[in-house]
Amino acid sequence: MPELFLGDLSQIKLFDILKPLLVSKKTGRLTFKGKEQGEMNLEMGNIVHAKTLDFFGEYAFFTIMSWKTGRVDFEPDVSPNQRTIPYPSEQLLLNWSSKKMEWEKIREVIPSNNAVFRLSVQRDGENKNISADQWNVLALSNGMRNVSEVAKALNFDEFKVLRTIYQLVQAGLMEQANEQKPVKKKMVRESFFSAVENELKKVMGAVSPFVIDDKLIEFGEKRDSFPQDKLLSFVEALGEEVPHDDRRKEFKRAIMEFFSTEK
Repeated sequence: MPELFLGDLSQIKLFDILKPLLVSKKTGRLTFKGKEQGEMNLEMGNIVHAKTLDFFGEYAFFTIMSWKTGRVDFEPDVSPNQRTIPYPSEQLLLNWSSKKMEWEKIREVIPSNNAVFRLSVQRDGENKNISADQWNVLALSNGMRNVSEVAKALNFDEFKVLRTIYQLVQAGLMEQANEQKPVKKKMVRESFFSAVENELKKVMGAVSPFVIDDKLIEFGEKRDSFPQDKLLSFVEALGEEVPHDDRRKEFKRAIMEFFSTEK
């Protein structure tokens, strides 16, 4: 059965999408597409598996629940290949409710488990007391190991390491080692989407604007601020929506010609 579009997280809360699926005891797979990628499996109204780039299980669920953008699709009657959440959804949601604020604060400071931290220079001259767990995390956070590697070396739960690093950053004892100022991305010209829509209409007709909008949701971008480095992959993704090979080639060729004249 094809995937069903359930909504965009910029317009609807994930809990409002989940609620009817849980109440009606649905089985299937939720997929999340956008700047972040993830999935969640339901079985008879219970959330039995969640996955993101950084996590499996409960903390993957916590991460997904904090997302504010992205397309949500549902494929009904798909049985889970994994079961990483061992308790009922009622308990999972209670856990989320109790840890939500802490989790969101941690993720603001530590956006990824690939982040690397190090001891920060102490300028205030104050004595600071730290726990044994904090000391162990501090000792291994040498500007080389990321969060996951520190957790593995200490045999700690990754959430425990995240919480400990967050505490040490708040205390002024640690800082992110690989933090860089964001590079300002080049955006496509305003004429790009007009050209794409005109060419797509020739091969797909009136549905073209909706196809483009759906792909923008998947890419987590907007028409007025679309980065040039995603342009070719976006055109490729649009081409996959064209139903016939000849028309697909015609669309791609026309867009490539447009690029060449724009340069």
